[in-house]
Amino acid sequence: MAALATGAADAMSDAYKGMSSDNIKGLVLGLSSSFFIGASFIVKKKGLKRAGASGVRAGVGGYSYLVEPLWWVGMITMIVGEIANFAAYAFAPAILVTPLGALSIIIRHVIVPQTMHIAVLAHFILREKLHIFGILGCVLCVVGSTTIVLHAPQEREIESVKEVWDLATEPAFLFYAALVIGVVLILIFQYIPRYGQTHVLFYIGVCSLVGSLSVMSVKALGIALKLTLSGMNQLIYPQTWTFAMIVGCCVITQMNYLNKALDTFNTAVVSPIYYVMFTSFTILASVIMFKDWDRQNPTQIITEICGFVTILSGTFLLHKTKDIADGRLPKYVDEENGFGQEGIPLRRQESLRTS
Repeated sequence: MAALATGAADAMSDAYKGMSSDNIKGLVLGLSSSFFIGASFIVKKKGLKRAGASGVRAGVGGYSYLVEPLWWVGMITMIVGEIANFAAYAFAPAILVTPLGALSIIIRHVIVPQTMHIAVLAHFILREKLHIFGILGCVLCVVGSTTIVLHAPQEREIESVKEVWDLATEPAFLFYAALVIGVVLILIFQYIPRYGQTHVLFYIGVCSLVGSLSVMSVKALGIALKLTLSGMNQLIYPQTWTFAMIVGCCVITQMNYLNKALDTFNTAVVSPIYYVMFTSFTILASVIMFKDWDRQNPTQIITEICGFVTILSGTFLLHKTKDIADGRLPKYVDEENGFGQEGIPLRRQESLRTS
C-alpha cells in the first residue's frame, strides 16, 4: 500500500511539474495573436458596413468589401494574429493554444476574455451594447481558459512531418475528416441558402468545422517549418505541401463564410458562438489526431473539461443576454417565420427596435 501511494504521488508530481519552455512560447504567441484577431473582427465589420452601404453586401453574396481599404486593414490585422497563432501551434498542443482565443491583452497589461475585448470594442466603435451580464460571461471565459492553460498536456515529440502524416491518415481521424467534409457540404448546399440569413449557426458551423481541419494542417506546417529551421529540412517531403494546400482551401472557405456571418449578424453574437464551436471542434480533432489525452491522467482531463464547460457557460450567457437593454429582455418575436430573438439577424433587430 505504501509503495502504491508513493507511486501515485510520483505520478501526480510528474503531471504537475509545470509548463515546458515550448508550452510557454506557445502561450505567449497565442495571447499575442488573440489581441490582433480580436481587433480585426471590429475593423473588418466596420469595413463590411462601409462596403455594404455602397455596394452588394457580403451577407447576400456580394464582394464589394474587396475594394474597401478598411476591410483590408482588418484583414492584415487578422493575418498578423494568425501568423502568431500559426507559430504558437508549432510549439504547443492545440488543446492549449485554441482556448486562448478567449483571451486578449488590453491596455495596462490587463488580461480579459477576447469575447469581452471584442464586445468592448463593439460597444464603442460599432455601438453594440455591452451590459453587466456580458461582463459576467467574459469573466467566466477567462476563468475557464486559465484552467485549461494550467492543465494543458506537454507537446508531443515529433521529428518529421511524416509522423504527422501518419497520425492524419489513421482510420479514426480519416473518419472525422470525412464526416466534417460531408456535414459542411450539406450545410452549404442545403441549409445556408434557406436559413443562412436568419440563423447564425449555419455560417459559423461551416467556419468551425473547416477550421478544425485547418488547425491540424497548420500545426503540421508549423512543425515542419520549426524542424526545417533547426536543420532538418522538411520541405522536400510531399506531405508538407499537401498540408499547405489543405490550409489554403480551408482558410478561403472560412474567410468567405465568416464575412457573411459578420455582415449579417451582430459582432457580439458571431464572436462568442464562433469561439465556442471552433474551439470545440478543434480540441476534438486534436484529441483524435494527436492523442493529447493519452499523455494525461484522468484528473487533468476532467479539469480541462470543467474549464471548457466554464467557457461554454460564459459564452452562452453572452449570447442569451445579448439584447438586454435598460435591464429588460426584449419580448418581440418574428411571427412571420416563427423565430424568436435568437434567430433574428442584426439588420432586422435594428428595424424592430426603431419601429
